[in-house]
Amino acid sequence: MRISAPVFAVLVLVLSALPADAIVGGREAPPEPWAVALFDAAGNFFCGGALIGPDKVVTAAHCVVEQTALGFRDRVPTEVTAVAGRADLDTGTGRTAKVTAVWRHPEFTDVSAGHDVATLTLADALPYRPIRIADAAPGPATVYGWGRTGELAPPSRRLHEVEVPIRADDECAADVPDYRPGGMLCAGYPEGGKDACAGDSGGPLTVGGELVGVVSYGRGCARPGQPGVYTRLSRYLDRI
Repeated sequence: MRISAPVFAVLVLVLSALPADAIVGGREAPPEPWAVALFDAAGNFFCGGALIGPDKVVTAAHCVVEQTALGFRDRVPTEVTAVAGRADLDTGTGRTAKVTAVWRHPEFTDVSAGHDVATLTLADALPYRPIRIADAAPGPATVYGWGRTGELAPPSRRLHEVEVPIRADDECAADVPDYRPGGMLCAGYPEGGKDACAGDSGGPLTVGGELVGVVSYGRGCARPGQPGVYTRLSRYLDRI
């Protein structure tokens, strides 16, 4: 998780592993109708996702939990809206659908503990081709998202993409103390410079046009020796 709240975000980005929030070192992405933006009841964008069925979106589990004055609670499904086919969040393009049900992995407790995956069931089927889930080996991948283009940069309202290499599990474990092979994968250059950041949480990581992961967490954004961590979706195919 890379948090997107102002000053607090800067502090926690420096000190801890947090859900990921925008793309660093990338470029504006072409329209990808299966890329989904999630909005709360007030119309605020809060996470990304991917359309994996006409009425099904996959995202990160930490995206369906919100902080309130009394602590954390699961988001109310009817207070969430999914928007697909809208690369620029300031336009009215694409299609919207209300969420009718949320499934969050029952073993999820914290991003660094794994199982950071959730699905949303939509009230209406969307007229876009879903993206297929596949497994991934080390090699080139592309991550998509809306949000900050640097740790201290303002968020982007346009969908961005960046190529990052998926790393071998032993490399991930060496750089990420709480890395869990099997349910996680990590991606990034040893020298940093390209990564997901704060608004990209829940967003898609793809290889060859297939979905292999969703953005989960990282320490800072695009720092040397700090690859981003993603939920390996093939591990959860029987659940989602």
